[in-house]
Amino acid sequence: MEPLSPRQSDIFDLAHELGRLSVEMLAERFDVTPQTIRKDLNDLCERGMLQRIHGGAVLSSGVANYGYEARRELASEEKRRIGLKAASLIHDDCSLLINIGTTTEQVATALRGKRGILAITNSINVINILRRFPDIEVVVAGGVLRRSDGGIVGEPAVDFIHQFKVDFAVISASAIDESGALLDYDYREVKVAQAIIDNARHTILVADSMKYDRSAPVRIGHLSQIHTFVTDRAPPDPIIRICQDNEVSVEIADTIESS
Repeated sequence: MEPLSPRQSDIFDLAHELGRLSVEMLAERFDVTPQTIRKDLNDLCERGMLQRIHGGAVLSSGVANYGYEARRELASEEKRRIGLKAASLIHDDCSLLINIGTTTEQVATALRGKRGILAITNSINVINILRRFPDIEVVVAGGVLRRSDGGIVGEPAVDFIHQFKVDFAVISASAIDESGALLDYDYREVKVAQAIIDNARHTILVADSMKYDRSAPVRIGHLSQIHTFVTDRAPPDPIIRICQDNEVSVEIADTIESS
């Protein structure tokens, strides 16, 4: 196979930086026709480096995740609506475990106005959101700080979480496959997520519909362990059947007001 052209190398670097690329944006950036960009994207997809989506491409899923800031930009409006929907399921005067993720951050933001909540988290970003809300008490898990995303991971975080039994847990996943497996990239983060599931009476999974088309190498658990799945559009039929068979409630974020 021929080596990448300089433009294709630049496009791949942009995919790492931005996560999602549009044909229109790339054509303008490189001052070439949309047809030329489509050929570049098709070549990169054939090599397994990118994955085509409507109107452009994203970094191909596999063993590495997007950069954290790029993940914030991916499906940002969908994540905001998911955050609002998930927060509407959490009542005042309860305890809550919430893990690392750009979608769980949106849930934390949507908790504004809740009262009497004890929130335990291993995310520096969630801490910075919740510390502004005077009626939410925040408990911080100890462990190793992962600088790339502000996550606190490792065995100390797992041991800390096992001290609690909370009313609700809010977790995310990097991918959901058709078998119902919930997947992620970092084994240390997965161990914390598993502890969160084990120590909650009601677990809420928050994940946008892009997660149906991705893969990741480390298993968090299975949809059957979840009580409520909040997403932005109806999942594929195999996932719907798994949820029905295991009495998992599927909540579509579009069903509530997103203002």
